[in-house]
Amino acid sequence: MVAIRERGAAEAAVWIRYGVDEVRQVPFGRLGQRHFEGSVPWRAMRSRRGQAHLPGSYWSSTAGTQVIFESQLELARLLLADFDPDVIGIRAQPCWVRSKVKGRVRRHVPDFLLTLRSGLVRVVNVKPADRARDPKVREALAWPGELFAAQGWLYEVWSGCEPVVLRNVRFLAGFRRPWVVDSALVDRARELVKDGDELAVAEHRLSAYGKREDVRPALLSLLWRGYWRTDLTRPLGGRSALRRVS
Repeated sequence: MVAIRERGAAEAAVWIRYGVDEVRQVPFGRLGQRHFEGSVPWRAMRSRRGQAHLPGSYWSSTAGTQVIFESQLELARLLLADFDPDVIGIRAQPCWVRSKVKGRVRRHVPDFLLTLRSGLVRVVNVKPADRARDPKVREALAWPGELFAAQGWLYEVWSGCEPVVLRNVRFLAGFRRPWVVDSALVDRARELVKDGDELAVAEHRLSAYGKREDVRPALLSLLWRGYWRTDLTRPLGGRSALRRVS
């Protein structure tokens, strides 16, 4: 890691990495989305033998590139962000924050920075529920939230979601890459499938235009892209009703 010269801790500041040997400091009060253009994750993906966490990288359809994660819980939040139609940008470990809190210099690297369609920004930290309840961990996560909130940004500490929802989103993510589905069938599905059709009915409507193993991926791809919605709090199946998004 590039050595960083600290110039006092009275004022909160942010460091953003743009390459192996390029780090720029930004006063927290001036921080904007433009400062993250061309940036890279603060830390490289770390992996060692016997470690408890399972890090990796995930190809995000939102970002159009690989996004790193340091645990399976982070991957779960990343999947949900990639599926969320309101999220138009995803960055992992976007910066290194330093501030003086109650007379003590504190440092922090957020897990994710999400750019929203509304123009707002959401900073996300991921922590297992049992750790998030620990008073020391709560304190460590609280002060960055106060800083970002004062900046007008949203802040979230995420510990998980309904297992069924996550399983459904994880399954749909298998169809997030446009090149794995038949584009002609995708276009045909847009034309023929009606609002309220169950998934099995939609497959039947398209059966004259392709094999089932090609038809179903086209329909699931449209679900992933947000062209339709369905109730993901229940297991996804043939009875799942498709609702067109206006």
